[in-house]
Amino acid sequence: MRVACLTFWFYDYTIQMVNELARHTEVLLLLPDYRSEEYVESIDPAVKVHIFGYSRHAGRLGPSCYPMLKGIVSAIDAFEPDVVHFQVNNPLLCPLLLMLRKYPLVATFHDIEPHPGEDRLLDAGSLLYRLTLFISRVMPDRIFVHGKVLRDTLVKNYRVPEENVHVIPIGEHEVAPFMAFKREGLEPDGRRVLFFGRIHRYKGLDHLIQAEPLITREIPDARIVIAGTGEDFSRYEKAMAGRDAFEVYNYRIPYGEGARLFQQASIVALPYLEASQSGVIPTAYGFRRPVVATDVGSLPEIVDDGETGYIVPPRDPEALAAAIVRLLRDPGACRRMGEQGYVKLKTDMAWPTIVRSLLAVYSELAPTRGRGGVRDMPADAAPAAVKKQ
Repeated sequence: MRVACLTFWFYDYTIQMVNELARHTEVLLLLPDYRSEEYVESIDPAVKVHIFGYSRHAGRLGPSCYPMLKGIVSAIDAFEPDVVHFQVNNPLLCPLLLMLRKYPLVATFHDIEPHPGEDRLLDAGSLLYRLTLFISRVMPDRIFVHGKVLRDTLVKNYRVPEENVHVIPIGEHEVAPFMAFKREGLEPDGRRVLFFGRIHRYKGLDHLIQAEPLITREIPDARIVIAGTGEDFSRYEKAMAGRDAFEVYNYRIPYGEGARLFQQASIVALPYLEASQSGVIPTAYGFRRPVVATDVGSLPEIVDDGETGYIVPPRDPEALAAAIVRLLRDPGACRRMGEQGYVKLKTDMAWPTIVRSLLAVYSELAPTRGRGGVRDMPADAAPAAVKKQ
């Protein structure tokens, strides 16, 4: 079997996916030249790679893109894949998928809809993104999503046939780049709560800031660490009742610094108001840290409440503070839940587990056509039956 994998952005995710796929089948990775030099060394030598000239077209969709799109299609045609698997994240997919209709198409949706604050209907970029989501819903033969809630959204709200949508874990993709900088022996520096990643209103940082006085009233030496960038941060600073209780790193965090922040954290907090999934959770598990996350999207599907962390209602600073205080008061529980999160990451959320599901769907869509089929598939990965979660 031959699988062509195309992405315009999710580099870490797609590269780790194709590296595992290459253990079982022939793979072509189509990667844009934008920042790709940062990632090519992490690609398994068994993976065939085609890097296309995206940089000068970034953010623009028009006739000038046609040679680039034609080059992508030509590279795929030369590879003669049985399946084309793409990540949904770029308006250029709209014409490209029409050009690839002769192949079985598989999509991975990381977000079913734009997040609140990113869905301005009069914004041209948002309209193109919505068109991309529409085309990506109707064109593929199969769709993968990172949670049952997301599958249900596609089925109920967008009438995608249920048998065409499969659930896979979000995986370890954001863990590896940080783990390369892990320092042996570095432990939590006091009682620290880490908020990590892009800062947008749907991330609910306001509610963590509102929870701070409730946390420090019970645990005066607790610190809230905010690491990441996004929208204007000044409004968050104005809301901080006790500025000394906060550590703020308001910029794009390099992997080395991110590794230190995760290692020095006691807990990782995700006070989101809305979500699909989050790579922050598996990253926390990779560093053996428990999480406190809100009951939104498919976040509860990868947080075992009371075992790898706690799930709390969104928009509820009191509940958020209570869960954080409960963990900060019990270092033993923090360690135990962090270890259980690590085990979950390396079993349920591991790439071999995910790729078994991918291979089953590929094989269902595309008979092997005498190419030798799938190499070294584990016994429980037989392609004849796709297990629904």
